[in-house]
Amino acid sequence: MLSYLANPLRFMRVSRWLAPILGGGAAVLIGLGLTLGLRTPPDYQQGDTVWIMFVHVPAAWTAMLAYAALGAASFTSLVFRHPLADQAAKAAAPLGAVFTGIALVTGSFWGRPMWGAWWVWGDARLVSVLVLFLLFLGYLALRASIDDEVKGARAAEILALVGLINLPIIHYSVEWWNTLHQGESILRKGGPALAPVYLTPLLLAGLGFSLAFGALWLVRTRAEVWRRRAVSLELQTALR
Repeated sequence: MLSYLANPLRFMRVSRWLAPILGGGAAVLIGLGLTLGLRTPPDYQQGDTVWIMFVHVPAAWTAMLAYAALGAASFTSLVFRHPLADQAAKAAAPLGAVFTGIALVTGSFWGRPMWGAWWVWGDARLVSVLVLFLLFLGYLALRASIDDEVKGARAAEILALVGLINLPIIHYSVEWWNTLHQGESILRKGGPALAPVYLTPLLLAGLGFSLAFGALWLVRTRAEVWRRRAVSLELQTALR
């Protein structure tokens, strides 16, 4: 499937109808997940604050998914020199920054009543997610700072690949260090620790956020393809 979509013409043809389908599915799942989530009873420890989970956790999941997509596209571009992969990488970075920003902001709102502070520098999960946010911004800044688009893309893609090491750090940070952040509640030995009344809307919202990223990623990649086609056409016209 990926090799089929690597052809720009086929990608444009497929993404034209796939993006709206993913976007529609995202709207339904996010709406359903948030609706069910807001109807859940207050947690016995966290009270009404637990409702922030239905935005914070899906945003954090999607932020990591976005960086994995950025890393995969950067690797494909560097190794195989495929222009569509570079366009996909460039399209993924701003989206990842937005989802990471949402995760950080909602995490602060969640942490204030739970920990008594908006931010705790000693929490490894918080700091590693902040590093993720800075990696997205660094990727974008590095591309923009180099006038030669090809050289800028190569430099940014190398940074993206180096930053992949942060993903397992985020995932295992609670296990490797003593932090205030709660441990793994879903992908854990013995099954999820969350009750079904919380787990179901959380998974629906998480899938919805992921589909939203997929739809927006396709739309932004399409826009980048059109932009480069316009630049190429402009150059060809200028040379005549």
